[in-house]
Amino acid sequence: MQERVLFGTYTKKTSQGIYQGTLDTTAKTLTNDGLLAATQNPTYLALSAKDRLYSVDKEDNDGGVAAWQLNGKTANKLNAVIAPGTPPAYVAVDEARQLVYSANYHKGTAEVLKIAADGALELVDQVQHSGSGPRPEQTESHIHYTDLTPDNRLAVVDLGADKVYVYNVSDAGKLSQQSVLTMEPGFGPRHLVFSPDGQFAFLAGELSSQIASLRYNATDGSFEQLGIVKTIPADYTDHNGAAAIRMSHDGQFLYVSNRGYNSIAVFAVAADGSLTLIQQISTEGDFPRDFDLDPTEEFVVVVNQNTDNATLYARDITSGKLSLVQKDILVPEGVCVRF
Repeated sequence: MQERVLFGTYTKKTSQGIYQGTLDTTAKTLTNDGLLAATQNPTYLALSAKDRLYSVDKEDNDGGVAAWQLNGKTANKLNAVIAPGTPPAYVAVDEARQLVYSANYHKGTAEVLKIAADGALELVDQVQHSGSGPRPEQTESHIHYTDLTPDNRLAVVDLGADKVYVYNVSDAGKLSQQSVLTMEPGFGPRHLVFSPDGQFAFLAGELSSQIASLRYNATDGSFEQLGIVKTIPADYTDHNGAAAIRMSHDGQFLYVSNRGYNSIAVFAVAADGSLTLIQQISTEGDFPRDFDLDPTEEFVVVVNQNTDNATLYARDITSGKLSLVQKDILVPEGVCVRF
């Protein structure tokens, strides 16, 4: 079977934009098939059911979100919603309400954009956060994630303020705050993933190299912290930042990438939401900002930003563990993986 994969990148050195590749699940090979769209710093990507792609976008000193219509192996830019300042760091699609959400790390804002009938975008709401934490990276609010909860509220993760907010979203895309969870100072929350049954969420702490297990209460849209585990060995003292976090569809295994320790940590998930580390495997490169499980969940692809390479693993569905299949696949400045 041939599976299409898209790579978001920085374009600070040699990369020219969004690249596309093919995972051959029979041959167990991954190829980079070349440039899909020439654009600046498309560091995060989200796909809609209508084969539209929404990407972080940069135009000179301005930043925002671009909309693309995919046509086979080409992409046609529909429009971009751009504002002065740095681009966002995360993009997500809300199919039910036909909205796109973005998280702006440097501005401390979360934006809501409406998808028009032709797939183009229009800004309809924005919230500004404030706050800070004890670490040097936490001098102000830094929103790193905006995506849906299982009950179609919006979770907003603020790394700078050590908080996770939940907002109600109207059909028109207007936000109203529902709850807020405050993590321990310096946790540095980055990304969030929910269990398939919606009862639990797992929060990656970038600055603390930890994962927090949370209980999600759909009645009032609130989180309760249950426990915390490290994503790196206790004796590792060099700099590390936890980055992407993914969960298998059966809810039994959790994966997180470590930038610095340069690994994917694999955890078994118990019925009560507690985590047990079962594997640390090298990403065969430096600074793995993102990775993803393929649709069959028999493979995992990771991109290493600083070494311009992707790595392919086979995944044992029963044990959850990964084994190296292929490395040194050229992906310049890779920072996002989307099947």
